[in-house]
Amino acid sequence: MTRILALETAGETCSVAIMDGDEVLEHFEQAPRRQTEKVLPMVEALLAESQLTLRQLDGIAFGHGPGAFTGVRVAAAVTQGLAFAADLPVIGISTLAACALSAQDIAPHRDVIAVFDARMGEIYLGAYACEGAGARALADDGLFHPDTLPALPEKDWIIIGSGLVYGEALRKAYGASRCEAGVHPHAKAVAQLALSGFQRGEGVSAEQAQPVYLRDQVIQGAVR
Repeated sequence: MTRILALETAGETCSVAIMDGDEVLEHFEQAPRRQTEKVLPMVEALLAESQLTLRQLDGIAFGHGPGAFTGVRVAAAVTQGLAFAADLPVIGISTLAACALSAQDIAPHRDVIAVFDARMGEIYLGAYACEGAGARALADDGLFHPDTLPALPEKDWIIIGSGLVYGEALRKAYGASRCEAGVHPHAKAVAQLALSGFQRGEGVSAEQAQPVYLRDQVIQGAVR
């Protein structure tokens, strides 16, 4: 039985999940710009609810981005601190993949384009084939201008996420049987995507819990 703590704070939400075998408990809140104050109390509350301690876990998974700079940094920093304290391995998971898998609640077994508003007239985009608790990448996550979107296979796509502020450009490029801007990445999906990696012994040391920004230049101290 594998026990995983998962954190996801890269967008406008804050979520924490504990996977204990086939059971997953999750706390999820809308918390724009408040992840720093929310995430550790949520971890403590969920551990208490699960009647577990950090040292009883097998690893920590976190949404490593892309997403809002501060949110991505929070998940990585908190993961590092907790993993150092309990000597646990960590695995970083694409936040776009976690968002795609989170859409399975509304559209199971679908090909999903997950898009986040990256500000500055750009979007983060990832394309995934989702089934069960898995999300297989159909293209690399990337940062794109809405007028120069990447070529993707022709599929019956569902498009999700805050990047649908550019919905007209996305529908023109890919078509879509459904668009849902209100889908957010969940820590439960982060845990599900990390499970096989932990079972294969692919967790890394705490200092390797690094964020993935995709944008080459990140303004220090920027908050969105």
